Amino acid sequence: MTEAFATGLAVGLGLILAIGAQNAFVLRQGLRGEHLLLVCLTCALSDAILILAGVGGFSVVIDRFPMLDPALRYAGAAFLLWYGARSFIAALSSSEVLMPAESVPNSARRTLLMCLALTWLNPHVYLDTVVLIGTISTRFPGQAPAFALGAMTASFLFFFSLGYGSALLRPLFAKASSWRVLEFVVGVTMWSIAAKLVLGL
Repeated sequence: MTEAFATGLAVGLGLILAIGAQNAFVLRQGLRGEHLLLVCLTCALSDAILILAGVGGFSVVIDRFPMLDPALRYAGAAFLLWYGARSFIAALSSSEVLMPAESVPNSARRTLLMCLALTWLNPHVYLDTVVLIGTISTRFPGQAPAFALGAMTASFLFFFSLGYGSALLRPLFAKASSWRVLEFVVGVTMWSIAAKLVLGL
């Protein structure tokens, strides 16, 4: 149970750490101090719904079609290898910095709609939460709820830490080198998970 939770937590953090539109939006909202609770809660609850759908649905599908398990594991490992390689490339070559937008405050409604769009209209969100997390959860028969809880905990920890901690990080993430370090950590995490999938660990 503890191993399943810890793996779910590590997988969730590894997938969510990558720089993307959703994370950039949360960071900007944090830097601007706008509607933080609404934004963080929306992102975390959306992830939780998708994670539950992936873990619950995949366990049923794998039981009925056992040959899908190795196919999905290797497909997931391939994606994670590509994902990690992209992070390593960004760590070596990226010069991107992230600064808060200078504009008038947005309404709570407009902020919520933007947050929902960046979450639910992003195909990578489904790939990460439903497909990848759902696939990896099958490595823990009988312990899928603990794995899902770990992955959901990762989402809540990350989004609330990013949103409310961003004010402290503003000087740090104005530097490209900070993003490079983050991308390197993401790359190592993704490749480690891919190795475990391939080896059936």
